[in-house]
Amino acid sequence: MRNPNLAITSRKIGIEGQALIALDSFAPDPDGLRAAAAAAEYGPGRHHYPGIRAELPPFYLDGQLPVIAEALAAMFGRAVEVEALDASFSIVTTPRQALTVIQRLPHVDAYGAERIALIHYLSPGGGEGTAFFRHRATGFETVDAIRKPIYSGQLEAELRHAGPPPLAYVAGDTPLFECHTVAEARYNRAYLYRGFALHSGAIAADGALSSDPREGRLTITGFLSVT
Repeated sequence: MRNPNLAITSRKIGIEGQALIALDSFAPDPDGLRAAAAAAEYGPGRHHYPGIRAELPPFYLDGQLPVIAEALAAMFGRAVEVEALDASFSIVTTPRQALTVIQRLPHVDAYGAERIALIHYLSPGGGEGTAFFRHRATGFETVDAIRKPIYSGQLEAELRHAGPPPLAYVAGDTPLFECHTVAEARYNRAYLYRGFALHSGAIAADGALSSDPREGRLTITGFLSVT
């Protein structure tokens, strides 16, 4: 069931002007989702996610995919079909001193323009949002399959020369990356953006990293394919 208070807005971010879609009042029952998250069983995150993840209730994707398709139609300039490749409750929990090098850098989720990332914030206080970056040396804000070898080669050379980044989440400007946009977290707000955008969770240096779904940075993260 669609939330009657749903509001969909879109804006262009960065020099490359990629679309960032915000969906406020995204789910009709966010408190029910929090209750489901509190009762879920969590395991380690995959694909370098710095925290834990749990399965979603079946009704979530059934209800939200049509809303997502409606929102993405404007981005692609046509009606689209959306398939969920992966989606879960997600909580950032990894201590800063345990972060891998990859987890201390902005990243992309996929290299194709048809792959879309979803993040749905479920912390009542809003919590920490999502930051988007420009790689200073190449100027890239997105990394597709063509750019990948250029970007990877340059970044590897920079890390060999300067050493690994500090033991911290990347939430703002660094010597290698400029943060051009921070998408603000709000309760029951979701964002959609192309998965090849360089981004990271905007985890503050003093931010709590609780594994309790009632206290931690509870989100739903999803990876979608559009046809």
